Amino acid sequence: MGAAHGRLSAPVSSGPTYGLDEGALRALVPRVLAGLVRRGEDFDAAEDALQEALLEALRAWPEHPPRDPQAWLATVATRRLVDARRSEAARQRREEVTYAEPVPAVTEEGDDTLFLLFCCCHPDLAPASQVALTLRAVGGLTTREIADAFYVPEATMAQRISRAKRTLRGRRLDQPGDLAVVLRVLYLVYTAGHAGRVDLAGEAIRLTRRLNLATAEPEARGLLALMLLNHARLPARLDSKGRIVTLDRQDRSLWDTGEIAAGVRVLQSALAAQTDEQPPGRYQVEAAIAALHDDAPRPEETDWPQILAWYDDLVALTDDPARRDPAAVLGRAVAVGHVHGPDAGLRETEQLRELLGDRHRWHAVRAHLQELGGDLPAAATSYAEAARRTANVAERDHLIRQAARVRAG
Repeated sequence: MGAAHGRLSAPVSSGPTYGLDEGALRALVPRVLAGLVRRGEDFDAAEDALQEALLEALRAWPEHPPRDPQAWLATVATRRLVDARRSEAARQRREEVTYAEPVPAVTEEGDDTLFLLFCCCHPDLAPASQVALTLRAVGGLTTREIADAFYVPEATMAQRISRAKRTLRGRRLDQPGDLAVVLRVLYLVYTAGHAGRVDLAGEAIRLTRRLNLATAEPEARGLLALMLLNHARLPARLDSKGRIVTLDRQDRSLWDTGEIAAGVRVLQSALAAQTDEQPPGRYQVEAAIAALHDDAPRPEETDWPQILAWYDDLVALTDDPARRDPAAVLGRAVAVGHVHGPDAGLRETEQLRELLGDRHRWHAVRAHLQELGGDLPAAATSYAEAARRTANVAERDHLIRQAARVRAG
């Protein structure tokens, strides 16, 4: 069943009335599933019925392509749900109840995507389950592909998805959800990066584009802009040996200028929609910072004063210092160091010692600022301490090399 719901091994054959390739079929899956769930079907049962309909489509469509593939899938899935109900009723020796097949509602693809994203990002689900279910139901990935992307056994990921669907069982998924949760889940997918056969960063961008079909919320556009502006640097992030290259040492000629331009356009449209009553949110601010980095042809031409101003806005989004994003406050400390001098940046990190001193990034930021100020022995010690505290192998190797480099002067 997983292969039918995920990436197909071969495109569906086209006929005289309707040509349909793998991408078109994948695009139909969330729309049909959303229609079934929207009318009150159980999420788990609806997905199983849709997968059976997809298998039937693979058998029937090459010779008899439907005129309306979406309606065909919805009708067959509905019949499977009817059969399942009748089977269960017979098993329990209850009188079989006639089930009237409703006509599938005609909705826009963007509305369906938004609705299904809300279902997958239900607040009763843990973040890891929200991510997995989103990739499965909306992204159309197989359980194996999701497992490969997160370096876990397929059985483990299957259990995670099954638990998520059991959690949703019996809940009526017809109430509007929280867009902020959906954006957070999509950002989690993006930051998971890419591994094996699945580029999760690319998948997150694809899903966020589809989300923007359904909502004019500036923060959704801000998230898409942030993804594009960061993703543009991907070709320069690793060297020929697969080792991390920091932003200040990347070959900027490798950056995707087309993707940068697209990200800037999306960001500008998001910022233009803001008002005094609704200032830019987190993703728009982070995208503005990313755009300033992307705009600099050389590291020394980076507009650090503007970046610091945006970091001030980013940190101010959260009133409680204890709940502020560590990446935001540490990024601000780096900006302070570039604008007001390394010692000023280090003083900023000292104020964060009690809150973040046990994190490897705190030590890495101090190392960067110490190196910027010319204190190479202290920088080497801080890089080594950061390497000792990180669990990421690639990052640890990078920090060890940084420590060796500054020790060599």
